[in-house]
Amino acid sequence: MEITKRYKEERREVARFMKRLYRRGLTTTSGGNISLRVSDEHLVITPSATDKGRMKWKEVGIVSMDGENLTPLLKPSIETGMHLEIYRRKGKGAIVHAHPVFATTFTAVKQKINTTLTAEACLILGDPLFVPYALMGSGDLAAIVSDYIEKSEILLLQNHGVLAFAEDLLHAFDKIEVLEAAARMTILSEIAGKKNPLTKPMIEELRRVFS
Repeated sequence: MEITKRYKEERREVARFMKRLYRRGLTTTSGGNISLRVSDEHLVITPSATDKGRMKWKEVGIVSMDGENLTPLLKPSIETGMHLEIYRRKGKGAIVHAHPVFATTFTAVKQKINTTLTAEACLILGDPLFVPYALMGSGDLAAIVSDYIEKSEILLLQNHGVLAFAEDLLHAFDKIEVLEAAARMTILSEIAGKKNPLTKPMIEELRRVFS
């Protein structure tokens, strides 16, 4: 089968989630990228220079694990190298990299997002890690992120955006959405001057019951 048609459904799914990410206000027209590893040899990934709010499946590229662009009419995402490095460490899965306003603000002010304000955030997010700045699209960023992804599957990229890795697109998207909600709640609780986070016993119970 022709390579451009082999992963049609997977490319459709990536395009759907990118449009969903845009509609939810979690990234900009030109920002962010999503990928899915579809075999031992290939991943599908959103391209650069494409309207993320109207993406079609034929605009989702196919890249080999060696970094070869198998859809040469499409310009690969500048973060393809970062996605490849993560998959080399983590194996199969899905990656969502986005620029949600509230969570990304925390990457610029270097403060922690409080993930203990709700049980959902505590379970889904754990303790996201802050990743030091490196130029977007660079090999330095790819190398740093691939190191940090071993410690947490949710990363805050300094002065850049956020990234989530999961076993599939739904769970990676969910992590980004919950992270943005937690960032908003962190800010609102600080404005209110009040917060009532989960206690250590509550957190231990959650992890014991749902792990």
